[in-house]
Amino acid sequence: MKSSDIWQLSAVELAKSTKIGDITAEAAVQASIDRMAQVNPDLNAVVVDLSDDAIVRARALDKSRTDGKPCGPLHGLPVTIKINVDQAGHATSNGVSALVDLIAPDDAPVVKNLQDAGAIVIGRTNTPEFSFRADTDNPLHGRTHNPWGRHISPGGSSGGAGAAVMAGIGAFAHGNDIGGSLRFPAAANGAVTVKPGLGRVPAWNPSQTVERGILAQNMSVQGVITRSARDLHLAMPSLIAADPRDPFHVPMPWNGKTQATPVRVAFCKETYGYALHPEVDAALDDARAALIDAGYHVEEVTLPDVFDAGRTGYRALMGEVYALMKGDVDAAGSQTVRDIFAVYFQEFSPFSGVELLQMMAKRTQYARDWSLFMQRFPLVLTPFLPQPFFKPDRDTEGAAGVHEVLGCAFYSYAMNFLGLPAASVPSRLAQLPTGPQPINVQIAAPRWREDLAVDACIAIEDRIGCMCKPLWEQMRSRI
Repeated sequence: MKSSDIWQLSAVELAKSTKIGDITAEAAVQASIDRMAQVNPDLNAVVVDLSDDAIVRARALDKSRTDGKPCGPLHGLPVTIKINVDQAGHATSNGVSALVDLIAPDDAPVVKNLQDAGAIVIGRTNTPEFSFRADTDNPLHGRTHNPWGRHISPGGSSGGAGAAVMAGIGAFAHGNDIGGSLRFPAAANGAVTVKPGLGRVPAWNPSQTVERGILAQNMSVQGVITRSARDLHLAMPSLIAADPRDPFHVPMPWNGKTQATPVRVAFCKETYGYALHPEVDAALDDARAALIDAGYHVEEVTLPDVFDAGRTGYRALMGEVYALMKGDVDAAGSQTVRDIFAVYFQEFSPFSGVELLQMMAKRTQYARDWSLFMQRFPLVLTPFLPQPFFKPDRDTEGAAGVHEVLGCAFYSYAMNFLGLPAASVPSRLAQLPTGPQPINVQIAAPRWREDLAVDACIAIEDRIGCMCKPLWEQMRSRI
């Protein structure tokens, strides 16, 4: 393989080569840095360039390997980190101009775990202000663009991560998710991810001065976005390594016990009054066919009330946001993000007082219903969004825009409220009047069984293919 093509390798392929020395860590990192220099000026996905530090670390890892020291599972893999997570010596700006000087005193657990496993950070990726939009733009670093074209938002809040990894910048990208912020960018860019369940990946920012609200703690998770589903099985075991700074992390192994076969999959196209686009309908059928071909038993069923769980959960989260975060948004946010938050509070009328406490308690009822249901159906295949991904800045277009972007995304934030794992995988490349666009579906799994969801993503990907290949062909014609 030519050195200029190394960036095209999957994380699994690259890790195999770097650990045995067929490809040096320096060559792997340099290939991603070169790719970043080629495509990032147009995308603005990586907003903090750490190329120089990355090369120094790569050379150190190469020396360590040649000295006979053991290699970590992610030895020499170039990765990116989202700018809302602490990385020692760098600003955790969260897309907010007022936080540009908030320099992290230490690494967050997820950064430490990645680097301990041998990963090399080549840059930090963009996020919207306060990481609270499904699109990615902010006054500090500007807009991130989707590599498929400017007719599609890159998603958010891990929009820089999704655009970067699909464009070939890094083997995989760190991101996080409180209501869909891993899965929105995966769906927008045709990438793959699994939102871990509650307590799976240790989380904490050493720069924070107060603890996050209890719902933010229970709904927000750390993860990665990849080009290939198999890369999740490589990356996630390193992410879930225990860290005492997160006292509620649960040290469970990545792989659970073998399921009885065929694994049963609940299949549902219900969109609760939202129109199901024909291409999303077809993507669901394609995913179902792929799972059946792979030996899964797929049965169309009625789910526990995911719409009510999702809307209740997000209204509860908005109650906490209104009480604990609105003042910061008003004080440090742009007019654009203040206007968006005002519409959020209209779309998801915040619970408050006793009612907020009651709805937080009701979370257990929803989770119990799903836990019992998943005794029969360990996997649940559904739409992620009922329509193809929206255009940039759709959420700035008042109530109708926010309703299209978040109102219909109950399958997404319901899983955060329930604390369940949920994967996103592309199952179709739609040719729409606006241009080509990947369509992702969602696969939910029981608590602690992210591995089952990833296995199902692999089965779909094996039939459909990775979306990066047609994307790179399209990008080649534009570069």
